[in-house]
Amino acid sequence: MNLLRTKSIEQSIADADEPGRKLKRSLSTWDLMIMGVAVAVGAGIFSVGAKAAANFSGPAVTLSFAIAAVTCALAIMCYAEFATAIPVAGSAYVFTYATMGELLAWIIGWNLILELFTAAAVIAKYWGIYLSKVFALMGADIPPAISLGGVDLYWGAFLIVAVFTVLLVLGTKLSARVGNIFTLIKIGVVLFVIVVGFTYVKFENYAPFIPAAEPTGGTGGADVLKQSFFGFLTGAAPAQYGTLGIFAGAALVFFAFIGFDVVATSAEEVKNPQKTLPRGIFGGLALVTLLYILVSLALTGMVSYTQLAEAKNPTLTTAFEAVGDTSAAKIIAFGSLVGLTTVIMVLLMGLSRVVLAMSRDGLLPRALSKTSKRSTPVRLQIICGAAVAVVAGLTNVDLLEEMINIGTLSAFVVVSLGILVLRKKRPDLKPAFRVPFGKVLPIVSAVLCLYLMTNLAVETWIFFAIWLVIGMAIYFSYGQRHSRLNERFGDASTAVNGPAAEKARDGEDELTRA
Repeated sequence: MNLLRTKSIEQSIADADEPGRKLKRSLSTWDLMIMGVAVAVGAGIFSVGAKAAANFSGPAVTLSFAIAAVTCALAIMCYAEFATAIPVAGSAYVFTYATMGELLAWIIGWNLILELFTAAAVIAKYWGIYLSKVFALMGADIPPAISLGGVDLYWGAFLIVAVFTVLLVLGTKLSARVGNIFTLIKIGVVLFVIVVGFTYVKFENYAPFIPAAEPTGGTGGADVLKQSFFGFLTGAAPAQYGTLGIFAGAALVFFAFIGFDVVATSAEEVKNPQKTLPRGIFGGLALVTLLYILVSLALTGMVSYTQLAEAKNPTLTTAFEAVGDTSAAKIIAFGSLVGLTTVIMVLLMGLSRVVLAMSRDGLLPRALSKTSKRSTPVRLQIICGAAVAVVAGLTNVDLLEEMINIGTLSAFVVVSLGILVLRKKRPDLKPAFRVPFGKVLPIVSAVLCLYLMTNLAVETWIFFAIWLVIGMAIYFSYGQRHSRLNERFGDASTAVNGPAAEKARDGEDELTRA
């Protein structure tokens, strides 16, 4: 059993051209850039920015976004180098398979499934809740959930997942065009938030910019589970704000940057990936970072972070309601709905592409990787959509929100280190993009990502450990035995040790005895 066996880059590219399992190259630089903005603007601005300011960073949430952006940029450089060297679907999973071996590739693929599945389910549920808020602003009282036999069914989640599952089945380019329209609308809403928000800014709300650290209100085991893993390891008392609060906020708002590793999963569907991928990814990241920092400055300048902390679930709408601008709050509610819409689409696509890559390799059932005449994984996309809809519509999935971040960051750590392995193993490769400053930036990227992981809650690490145990059980009971690489190793072994080889050796022995 060789758990560290690697899959060659040439074999990965050849598998991507396998008839009946091939994806169509149709995406441009603009499509990729908009795709990154589509999944990031909405996931971050409309859901976690206000929460991070209220509970962790205060006005210094701007620094939290900056730290998260730098960490993401470093990791995305590594993704871009990999993606231009291995332009196939699967992102970090494929990159790890080519450098660090099958077992670690399985773990990363399993973590990507965790990230994308959980994110899609959480955002789909939020979308349904926002839809009800929009109806309420229009005077229609339509609850976000209906009770079926004592179980709350969030019908909005079913609706939005079904719509985008159908669009993705019809084709990636069509989905991208629809996503482009929604994304341009929500960028307009975000610019509205920035311009109008700055008219309400009071500079005294920025003071203190970094609030003094203070103990959290809870006591007992529950409070320990909510504190950061770093604080737990160092024995620090559960606290919020202060310098550590900035990093805890960065770990939370990192959720706002998950779109850019998802973009890398579409490498196989990109025209001229060596040039298109780096341009699309970095262009989207630069735009998103600028928007995030401006929104966070407007948010914390409009109202005091203490006022945000008093709200049960603080959002951008909370800030505008606090200054008495209810008309702006209505526009933001609509913008939130549109913003979350495209996030779901990109996450559903990314989820199916990761599973597609793993099933091509036999680590998951091969039947899942079959594509249609339109070169889209119809069967797989429907299965992924149905699973996301059921979990989003019927469970309290928002409890697992931080699982999205730990799944992403774990993949970022491995990809950052994987670049160093790739350069050593394949010095002959000349990718179109190369991370500058040699080994320095990949190592810094890995360290930063690992540190942000330790700033996630203790309970998140416990859930993560359980997820990994489940993944290892599936790998050793199914994936390891059905791996196509395992079959190739078996064929090679048979060629060396099989009946024909044994007969030849017997003949040699007889000659020796003679």
